[in-house]
Amino acid sequence: MNISFSFVIPVYNRPNEIDELLSSMIELEYDQAYEVVIVEDGSSETSEEVIKSYDSQLQINYYQKNNTGPGDSRNFGMRKAKGNYFLILDSDVILPKDYLRKVKDFLSTNFVHCFGGPDDAHKNFSNLQKAISFSMTSYLTTGGIRGRKNTLGKFQPRSFNMGISKEAFEASEGFGNIHPGEDPDLTIRLWKLGYDTALIPDAKVFHKRRISWNKFYIQVNKFGLVRPILNLWHPETSKITYWFPTLFVLYTIFAIVTALLGFWYFIAFWILYFVIIFINATINYRSLSIGIQSVVAVWIQFYGYGKGFLKSYYYIHLLKKNPEQKFKKLFFLK
Repeated sequence: MNISFSFVIPVYNRPNEIDELLSSMIELEYDQAYEVVIVEDGSSETSEEVIKSYDSQLQINYYQKNNTGPGDSRNFGMRKAKGNYFLILDSDVILPKDYLRKVKDFLSTNFVHCFGGPDDAHKNFSNLQKAISFSMTSYLTTGGIRGRKNTLGKFQPRSFNMGISKEAFEASEGFGNIHPGEDPDLTIRLWKLGYDTALIPDAKVFHKRRISWNKFYIQVNKFGLVRPILNLWHPETSKITYWFPTLFVLYTIFAIVTALLGFWYFIAFWILYFVIIFINATINYRSLSIGIQSVVAVWIQFYGYGKGFLKSYYYIHLLKKNPEQKFKKLFFLK
């Protein structure tokens, strides 16, 4: 297959992020033409002037539309794109110089219609961003749940770094209107259509993620709310691992109560886990500050996700509520 790439990037009120992303694209070590499709999703602070400054350096097609959410904006961009393989990115990522070459090399020898790549923290990111990145990517937390490096067919890509062929997009009709959760939903539907997915371990991006504790909590809480809905839609994909953050929070409560009653055994294991998190993050980043903040980030991740998961499971699976009526804020109207 002769692959022609089109980057598809939705953006909402983040011109500074688009500037950094496009700046990294200029540095890509790739000798073939590629297209950049940017979809402004109803922003009040547009990226138009930033994008104009790159017109002479990149082949950019820029579109503005009403706010219908990132999933629908990606679909809009893929329908407009001229390539036959779409590379989906969030606006808050930065590309390493070899990104596109790594993707092309993998697909040339192990072609799949959909792939995902890992994310990491750039050396210039803040300590908070690095701590949050650690909590979201480490195998000591939930970083390994989406799939393992060598598991072809069952890796769940995330839309901050994801590729999908034009054929697979047209067969699946792209992303749904839920957010977050639109990317695993699309992946599962692709599996049902007979398409494989894969991880390209070398095709990483630097992902800024959220820049405050409150925004990070809101994000992971929504992830927890979404998962029982996806399990309702696709029950065959339910896993016990999705319960881990909720069980961890319940264990924390149990450990604290038993400690107050004089039984320190259970809280000791809880403390040991976070000591391991602290040591691992401190060594990885060579920073005590990042080690401490990683402990906070991991707790927020587990608490936010676990609380959201339990709430959603209660209403969706036990009370049988309609997801779009009960959790309206998770769905965009197209």
